[in-house]
Amino acid sequence: MNDIYTAFNEFFELVMADSEELLKEVYRLRYQVLCIEERLPGFDSSRYPYGLEEDEYDRHSSHILLRHRSSDSFIGTVRLILQDPLDPGKPFPIELHAQIDSDIVDINHLPRQHVAEISRFTIVGQFSKRRAQYASVDAELRTKGITNRRRFPSICVALIVGIVRMCAKHNISHWLSVMDPALNRLLSCYGSDLHPIGPLIDYHGIRRPYYIKLVDVLDRMYENHREIWELVTDYGRIFSLPMNDVKK
Repeated sequence: MNDIYTAFNEFFELVMADSEELLKEVYRLRYQVLCIEERLPGFDSSRYPYGLEEDEYDRHSSHILLRHRSSDSFIGTVRLILQDPLDPGKPFPIELHAQIDSDIVDINHLPRQHVAEISRFTIVGQFSKRRAQYASVDAELRTKGITNRRRFPSICVALIVGIVRMCAKHNISHWLSVMDPALNRLLSCYGSDLHPIGPLIDYHGIRRPYYIKLVDVLDRMYENHREIWELVTDYGRIFSLPMNDVKK
């Protein structure tokens, strides 16, 4: 078993937010990062009097929380916006706010029931009230001797694990996202970056639309980042979609 896999399971736990109580934890964490820490523009705390940042897409989204085991604190969350079962043709946010180059990908021809938009990729920052807990992860890893090449590379990787697990649960094979190019560059360090499909836009800051097939991410990880692939797929057990279906 590789060191990254071992470190992840020792220090973190992924929790599917599948109850009203856990969803409130998701919305509280997003409020902390987006409204209190002000990590992105356009999230005025006065719009959320109950300290819960939520929107119209949460009703048809899958959410996951990242728990730091030793402090028993949630330190991250991410959601997949799924096709709305009550309105199957409802546009994803990327379709409303971004200019997409149809020569690269025609979203209208994607199998929408297998498409999800990655959204609210959120990690508690260094200036939050949980600063000590967040920073203590690396210290714990060093204490256990998991250092340099072998230590857990980034909390972002833990959320990628969550994304892949949600994809397996909901039969998702295509990713969309509107994100800061700097985040996409960070994800490229672990083989999980997406392809740009349009120009930069001003949408909660300067961001860009992206797309990729999940199978391409997993293939790239397998070839170039084998330890990360072993983690995100649980050695090939977590993601159960038939590969022929994913490649369509």
